[in-house]
Amino acid sequence: MKKVISILSILVISLFLTINANAQIMGPSDPPGGPQPGDQPIGGGAPVGGGLFILLGLGVAYGGRKLYELRQKDEEELS
Repeated sequence: MKKVISILSILVISLFLTINANAQIMGPSDPPGGPQPGDQPIGGGAPVGGGLFILLGLGVAYGGRKLYELRQKDEEELS
């Protein structure tokens, strides 16, 4: 019974890997007509810089808070 389960699990994993590889190879098709002069770039041309700095700042604040809590916990254990 264990042999059947292991063979079945290998087949399922192989199936998922094959489907994933085929999906990555195909990629999206090109839009009809191609870009015209004056067209918006794909994604709408939204600025990324401001959001990136906000996310980096929040990540630094979160990491700092976790370090502060960890140090407070260590100080309480030593006392």
